[in-house]
Formats: sequence, structure tokens, C-alpha cells
Amino acid sequence: MSTLAAEPAPPVEIPPRDAPEGVRARRNVRAVFAAYLSLTKPRIVELLLVTTVPAMMLAAGGVPSIGLMIVVLVGGSLAAGAANALNCYIDRDIDVLMRRTSRRPLAVHSVTPRSALVFGLVLAAVSTVLMAVFTNWLATLLTIGAVAYYDLVYTLWLKRTTWQNTVWGGVCGAAPVLIGWAAVTGGLAWPAWLMFAIVFLWQPPHFYALAIKFKDDYARAGIPMLPVVRSLRRVGLESVIYVVLTMAASVALWPFGMSWIYGVPAIVLGLAFLKEAVALYAQARRGETVKPMKMFHWSTTYLTLLFVAIAVDAIL
Repeated sequence: MSTLAAEPAPPVEIPPRDAPEGVRARRNVRAVFAAYLSLTKPRIVELLLVTTVPAMMLAAGGVPSIGLMIVVLVGGSLAAGAANALNCYIDRDIDVLMRRTSRRPLAVHSVTPRSALVFGLVLAAVSTVLMAVFTNWLATLLTIGAVAYYDLVYTLWLKRTTWQNTVWGGVCGAAPVLIGWAAVTGGLAWPAWLMFAIVFLWQPPHFYALAIKFKDDYARAGIPMLPVVRSLRRVGLESVIYVVLTMAASVALWPFGMSWIYGVPAIVLGLAFLKEAVALYAQARRGETVKPMKMFHWSTTYLTLLFVAIAVDAIL
């Protein structure tokens, strides 16, 4: 349900032709399950949930109803899985051209395009029903909107037409915090929008790092990611700018009922994130080989620890 990135998943295991029939049957079941699970991009789903739970805790001023949390986590996971499966269906023409995505189920023909489409639509329908029955209209509409935005606006349009795809594609990646807040309160407030801003502004430097690594892939597929159409110096500078804006949004959340338990980590983590972005920019300015994956991995750690701090502050 976002442009949140993950490194390539391992290939789906195909049982050898000479394996015993019983072994082949068991391996076939596992292979089919693994293929459909891979369509949902579970690593991305995990990161989305990391932001949803703390948002719900902050909205509730503690631990919300366990039942509601389970519904939102299950519904959100299904929605994100649906969006990702439909993304794989739409992008099947370019996935085969890119090393990063060449092992996805549709690229290796372990799942048919029709099956992937049906799978994604079913997940979306189940998620919508679950959210509609057990949460409220706002959380449900936000969930539907996030799936539609990711597949219709980002995947079909932005990704293939503009170098700002990563920036505006971040809308759906930041949506889970709004969904979680709305599920608890039935509305939206400034803290929800500030958490949305944190995730939205965090996504460009996070994904730029991966796009630098797979720059040749995107160029081969004709996808105008920023590192493909602009210099690495420009990419590095934008990364620094977005990290500074992310830090500003994180600090702006502090006065809204947050204590030093959140505020101090927000500053420290932000400075560490900024250090990595500046280092990447400095490499590009000096004309050195840019090594982006350290910033990519640190950006994931940053977001995780920042939202853990939100959760802990909300509980205490």
C-alpha cells in the first residue's frame, strides 16, 4: 500500500521433477503458498504495521481495544497485500526487465496474471468488509482510498510518467497512520496528520537509496526514477532536504502531548538519519562511488525506532 521499499525476496522453490510424488505434492503446496505470499510483499506490510500500532496507541492515550487492534492489523495487512498483489499484476511487463523484481511470481510464471488479479481483488474485498463491519466509515474509506491510490494513481500513472513518483507515491505509504487513528477516534487530528507527514517525508530518501542501487534496472524498464533522470548529486541533495523535513515533522509532534520519552529519541534518531543522508550527498559531490544501502537500512531503523518511541510515550 505504499512505495515503501524492500530488497528482493528469495525465489520461489520449485520441486525437482525426479522427487517422489508425496514430496512433490507437499513442495508444490508450499511453493504455491509462497508464491501468493510473495505477491503481497510481506516485508513492506510489516513496516506499514510498525507505524499503525503506535498511531492507534497515541490516539487512545494508551493501549486501545485489543479486538480493534487485531481488526485493524488484519484488515490493514489484507489491504496492503491486495495493493501489492495488484501492483505485481500491473507491473508484470516491467518486472521481467529488472533484476530487483525478476524473481517475482508473475515474472517467473509461478502464478498466472489472472490468478494474481483475482487474488488481489479478493483480498481488497475481504479487507473492506472487515474494516466496514468492525471499525467505522472513515477508517474504511481511508483503507479503500489507499489501495486505489497505490494501484491506480501511483502504479499506473505516477511511476511510469514522472520523476516525482516517489514523492507523491508516498501518500499511500503514510495512510496507515491515518487509518489507525481514525479507527480509534472516528476522526483525524493534528497528531495524526503530523505522523502522516513524518512517514510521507521519510519515504523519498528511503526509496532514493534503493533506486540508486537499482538505477540501471529502472533505466532498462523505462521508469523515470530520480536517479535515472537526474544526477546523483541532485538525488543526494534532495535526500538531505527530505530528511531535514522529516526531522522537522517529528519534532513538531512533540508538543502534542508527547514527553521527553519521545522527544529525545526523535532528535537523536533524526540527527543520525541526517548524518547518513549528508554522507551520501558528500559521496556524490566528490564524484565517488555512491554507496546507498547504508542509508536505506538506517532509514528503516529510524522509522521503526521513532514509532516505537511514540508507542512507549503513549503507554507511559
